[in-house]
Amino acid sequence: MPIMSMAEPRSPTVPARTALGAIAGPLFVSAFTVIGARRAGYDWRRHAVSSLAIGRLGWLQRSNFVLTGSLYLLTASGLARCPRRIVGPALVPALVGAAGVGLIGSGVFVTDPVAGFPPPSTDGGEASTTTPTKAAPSRSGTLHNLFAIPVFVGIPLAGMLSAVSSARSREYRWAGYSVGSSLVMAVSCVRFGAAFAGAPSPVAKGGIFQRISIAAGFAWLSALSLRAFSLGSAKLKPANTSRCATTAPAGLILPSPASAE
Repeated sequence: MPIMSMAEPRSPTVPARTALGAIAGPLFVSAFTVIGARRAGYDWRRHAVSSLAIGRLGWLQRSNFVLTGSLYLLTASGLARCPRRIVGPALVPALVGAAGVGLIGSGVFVTDPVAGFPPPSTDGGEASTTTPTKAAPSRSGTLHNLFAIPVFVGIPLAGMLSAVSSARSREYRWAGYSVGSSLVMAVSCVRFGAAFAGAPSPVAKGGIFQRISIAAGFAWLSALSLRAFSLGSAKLKPANTSRCATTAPAGLILPSPASAE
C-alpha cells in the first residue's frame, strides 16, 4: 500500500487573521479623523481622540475603539501561530492582544473631558461642568485611563522585544524600524500626557502628540502583520503525494513477486 506523507498545510485562518492587523490601524485613524471633523468645537491639534467618545455622538468613537480592539485580538491569535523568528517572542502576540483588550475597554468606559472638550452645551449639552479639567476623576474616566496602558505601553514594549529578536537573527532593518517606532510612540505619549495634564508648554499640541504616538505604534502593528502575512503565513508545502514510497517502514517485510505466486 502506498505510504503518503502526513504533512499538513498551515491553517488558512492564520493569514486571514494577520491581514486584519494590517488594516485595523488605518481604519481606526481614518474613523476618528472623520468623526473629529464633524464634531463642533473639536480641535484635533489640542484635543484627545478619546474625547470624541463623550456625548450624544460619542457612540461613533466608542464603536471605533471596540471594533479596532476586536481586530487586534484576532490578529494576536494569528501572530501567536507564526514563527517566532518573524514575530518575536511569545510575549509579542500577548502584548498585541492586551492592546486589543485595552482598546475595547477604552470604548466601554468613556473618558472624562480633557483639555476643554467637550465645552459646555456642545452637541445638545453633552457636558454639564464648566471646569472639566479640575473635576474629580469619575470611575469611568479612571478605568478608561487604565485600559489605555496596554495600548501606549504595551505596543512600544512589543516593538522592543521584536527588535531584540530580529537583531539576534541579523534582521537589522526590521530591528531598527521596531526600535524607532517604539521610541517615537513612547516619547510622544509622554508629551501628550503632559499636555492633557495641563503643562503650559505642550498644552496646545496635545492632540498632535497623541496622533503621532498612535500613528507610530499602529503603523508598526500594521507592518508586523504584513511581515507575518508575507513571510510566516505561507502554507507549508505538503510532500509530493503523486509518488508512492519505494521503501517500507522498519520492521515491515514486503513479499517478493515470486513468493506471491
